[in-house]
Amino acid sequence: MEIIDDNHCFVCGGLNMSGLRVRPCIDAPNQSASMRLAIPRAFQGWHGIVHGGILATLLDETCAYAAKGLVAQVVTAEITVSYKKPVPLETELFVFAAVVGRRRKIIEVKGEITIAGEVYAEASAKMFIVGDLSS
Repeated sequence: MEIIDDNHCFVCGGLNMSGLRVRPCIDAPNQSASMRLAIPRAFQGWHGIVHGGILATLLDETCAYAAKGLVAQVVTAEITVSYKKPVPLETELFVFAAVVGRRRKIIEVKGEITIAGEVYAEASAKMFIVGDLSS
């Protein structure tokens, strides 16, 4: 499978005018990734609350970027999200993910969304390594 970044990803694609256009920062030495952002009203679920699918998407993206600190290309094989409390719109979020294990072609990652240090959502993900295992 060939993975091509055409800069139209819903989360990180700078050319996707309908997307969030925010890219997680990779901390390769610590096998992690993170980003800060505030979710605009366009991504609302219930009144004043971020849609849960958007939160899952942010966790998925940040988990992928944490894995990309180890290898060039990954895709999500599995992700489980636990929502702890509603996330308010237009409030700065911190999304963080770190690698917790690796087995052959799978990188296991844990992620969380926090506001002012309080956890609002958590994720466990398995990222599938695409291509060469030598990285």
